[in-house]
Amino acid sequence: MNKELYISDDIIQKIQKFDSIIFDCDGVLVDIRQSYDHAINKTISAIMNELFNDEVQDIVTSKIHFSLKATGGFNDEVAVVYAIVMTLVASKKSNTEFKKLIIDVIDNANESGINSIDNYFTNQNIDLTEIKLKLDYENSRNVSYVHRIFNQLFYGQVLYEEIFNEKSQFTEKPLIDLDNIVLDENLMSKLNDRFGTKISTVTGRGKFAFSYSMKNFLDNFDMKNSVFLEDRPLDMAKPNPESLIESISGINSKCSLYIGDSMEDLLMVEKCKERGFDVSFCAIYGSSDEPE
Repeated sequence: MNKELYISDDIIQKIQKFDSIIFDCDGVLVDIRQSYDHAINKTISAIMNELFNDEVQDIVTSKIHFSLKATGGFNDEVAVVYAIVMTLVASKKSNTEFKKLIIDVIDNANESGINSIDNYFTNQNIDLTEIKLKLDYENSRNVSYVHRIFNQLFYGQVLYEEIFNEKSQFTEKPLIDLDNIVLDENLMSKLNDRFGTKISTVTGRGKFAFSYSMKNFLDNFDMKNSVFLEDRPLDMAKPNPESLIESISGINSKCSLYIGDSMEDLLMVEKCKERGFDVSFCAIYGSSDEPE
């Protein structure tokens, strides 16, 4: 059955005005369900085993993951790890079933991310000071315990040592190799014809991870005016609009289209518009297990 698509004249005129296109990476250019998403559960399992000798397997369902990201404060996969580990420990301390507690945690989570998690447990009088200090989320990614465990599992032994100049404690194969690249040569050619050199990325990935997985397309992106948030201070994380503003300004765009897949991406675009930038948002949902 054929379906007809109706587009208003206003939308057509807006599309014609776009002079640049800026991509998120994960969930847009790359299907990460077997790589980053899997790394979340692997990291939680490793931490719970190392710190508490607990066997925790695949605790983060697609529903939990999507619900946290939908709050607008968990674009960073390591922030999801932090939220779940804190909830697991709080579950033990309060004798509350994890499945029940995580619902309350998500209901009280918001755009502030891990701060909303910390505030919730403080308000519940559940003291998680010890595990918060151990996870050390807000420290440098080279030093932070939770970031280091995540990166060791995601990059694998060889790449982790190459990037961070220290050995990994894990021997598993790198999960980054399970990235499924969605972008293809045909689409890239059409984008080049339409936008020329004004194609960039604003992504939560670091430059190394982006370059490793997208190596066949790097010449098509303005890497100088792309922003790789893993390499930036944590306060630059989405939905902070500064990264998108930096890219828009760098490529000298007057009317931009940002392609993303999360609430953080939408909020970032809205904050840019509040600052006077002519930028629109296009949502991708095909690489999610919870497309609704």
